[in-house]
Amino acid sequence: MPRHVTPLSLSNHDAYRRWRDAKLADLPESPADLVVEVDDPRRLTDAEAEAIRECCRRWNMAVYRSRVGDDPDKAIPRLLGARFGLQRLDHNPGADEDAITAVTIQSDALHRGFIPYTDKPIAWHTDGYYNSPQRQIRAFILHCVRPAAEGGENALLDPEIVYIRLRDRDPAHIRALMHSEAMTIPPNVVDGEELRPASTGPVFMSGEGGSLAMRYTDRKRNIHWRDDAATTAAVAALREVLAAEDTPVLRLRLESGWGVICNNALHTRTRFSDAGEPRMLYRGRYYERIQGT
Repeated sequence: MPRHVTPLSLSNHDAYRRWRDAKLADLPESPADLVVEVDDPRRLTDAEAEAIRECCRRWNMAVYRSRVGDDPDKAIPRLLGARFGLQRLDHNPGADEDAITAVTIQSDALHRGFIPYTDKPIAWHTDGYYNSPQRQIRAFILHCVRPAAEGGENALLDPEIVYIRLRDRDPAHIRALMHSEAMTIPPNVVDGEELRPASTGPVFMSGEGGSLAMRYTDRKRNIHWRDDAATTAAVAALREVLAAEDTPVLRLRLESGWGVICNNALHTRTRFSDAGEPRMLYRGRYYERIQGT
């Protein structure tokens, strides 16, 4: 059975066990294992591109550390994504006209009320968890132009590890979280106008080529979980996995010229404070998975 199919096949225990054992035997030994040194993300060498792809193939994410510093060129994430087959950008409401989002403190009417554009911490989530099933995010790039004066650390976690830990506890957790009505994000209504309809769907689902995809937010308000005992138990177990000290979470603070490219990994952000020029990152969200992973 192809690798991509095995994680989702609850009926094929042997195939799952082989995939699980190989995955757990190949966990990164330190955050440095996921860091790839590159010269310019806009013009990767073949060796740089293959090193990034190999990290994403094994762990669904890579951190690149480049020499472009605080160059504000928005082509950096766009050209980097194109190198890995990421073409279809999500035009979310907070994005600029080119669909690349400037993640910085913004208080205008378009961004007001959305935590990513504040200095507040952000809990565990995957990008675009409120999107419709037809617009699910499979990959994203986060490129740092300027870090915060203090704080703004990210944590990242491979969704396949979360899947394994939950399935090993009880396959019923996976079955509940794959239900088509497992998680609902209510509509976004402002001044009586519906800007985004409600979004209902699973937490775990089949992505490109049968690969594992995840849709999740750890928010406690403005979210509706399927009202049954199996879902309640599965969500509680999921939160325990995310909070466990032995969960292999990558924690890092992106500096100027650094970035993350991933298959929509779970991630968080700590509170930060600015002094002088504000923290600025560019974010590109894609409907494709990273090519070759």
